[in-house]
Amino acid sequence: MDPALLREREAFKRRAMATPTVEKKAKTETTFAPPKDVKKSRPVSAAPKIDASNYKSMTGSSQYRFGVLAKIVKHMRTRHQDGDDHPLTLDEILDETNQLDIGSSVKAWLQAEALRNNPKIEHTPDGRYLFKSVFKIKDGKSLMRLLKQHDLKGLGGVLLDDVQESLPHCDKVLKNRASEIIFITRPNDKKKILFYNDRTANFQVDDDFQKLWRSVTVDAMDDAKIDEYLEKQGIRSMQDHGPKKPLLPKRKKMANKKRQFKKPRDNEHLADVLETYEDNTLTQSNAVQEIKQNN
Repeated sequence: MDPALLREREAFKRRAMATPTVEKKAKTETTFAPPKDVKKSRPVSAAPKIDASNYKSMTGSSQYRFGVLAKIVKHMRTRHQDGDDHPLTLDEILDETNQLDIGSSVKAWLQAEALRNNPKIEHTPDGRYLFKSVFKIKDGKSLMRLLKQHDLKGLGGVLLDDVQESLPHCDKVLKNRASEIIFITRPNDKKKILFYNDRTANFQVDDDFQKLWRSVTVDAMDDAKIDEYLEKQGIRSMQDHGPKKPLLPKRKKMANKKRQFKKPRDNEHLADVLETYEDNTLTQSNAVQEIKQNN
């Protein structure tokens, strides 16, 4: 190595050692963080465990009560549709529905309030219960009698749902009486309606009349135009049909009476006093004028 370079190196070291230097250390910034609120863990109250063995004895649950009632009503409807129409006591109903383990308070509620006020349960005088159907029909003859009465009185048809609920073995009866019943599906809710098939009203319509009937279109005509056309043709039989517009009662016109302004009635009780006061003031003023004239 070159000795000149070594000498320069040693001289540089000596100058560096002779020059005092102060080392600056990097300050570490400490951020003060407020202590977090330590939430004390509250003791969690353990929820009471529900035992399956004593669940039915919990008489305070209204949901359980109405569940028992719904099961009873469903069973009474089913046995009525199967043809069992003899009444049952409350114990017999609970036995058939497998609910003998209900509490005494629920049983008292059923006997005193729930079954008596239920619209689908009928209470007999001897303390027994029956299913209360919409119609009192038991067989096909009673069904046809009901449909005939509705047809004669103009009451319309009968809902199929009500017949199925009221008539035991409904499907079998409707199958045997299919030729005597007309089924119509209601367009708004798609429910089926039963009507009596009156065969005496059946008649043969001439083909020419059917063609004329189908050729006439009144879709674009309102009731006023139809009435005008019928009146021109001399047909007046349709005047009493159709919806009638209610006549509004005419309002009575009140007669224009002249208003009479009443005189004020104030100080009527002082009428005599005012007259005497006016007389005195007049006499006094006259006397004063006479005195002035004489002077």
